[in-house]
Amino acid sequence: MTATDHALQLTQAAAAAAADKLGTDLVAFDVSEQLAITDVFLIVTAANEPQVGAIVDGIEEALRELDAKPVRREGDREQRWVLLDYLDLVVHIQHNDERRLYALERLWHDCPAIPLLVDERR
Repeated sequence: MTATDHALQLTQAAAAAAADKLGTDLVAFDVSEQLAITDVFLIVTAANEPQVGAIVDGIEEALRELDAKPVRREGDREQRWVLLDYLDLVVHIQHNDERRLYALERLWHDCPAIPLLVDERR
C-alpha cells in the first residue's frame, strides 16, 4: 500500500505553502505501510515562533482551497511545534531547536521519501 493520490496532492500543496512562508528543510515520508492512521508525514522547519505561526496559517489557507480542513491542531499555543492532522496527511511544523532535538526523520528514515516539488531558496 502506498500513499493515496489525495494525500500526495495535499502534501505538495502544503509543502508549497510552507516554502512560500520560508519554511526550510522540508521532507515528506510515505508512512502508509507503517501506520494505519495516516499516509504521509510532512516535516518543516521554522526559524522562530512567529514563523511557525505564519507557516501554519499558510498551509491551512492553501489546503482550505482544496476543501481540506485539519481534524486536529496541536501546539499552536507555544508555536514551537505545531501538528496539523488532515487524516491522510500529518504536518509537523517545528522550531529549529525542536527539529534538532526530536529528529523525526531519524524515526521515519526507513519509509519512502516523497519528492517535493518546491524551491526552498526563494
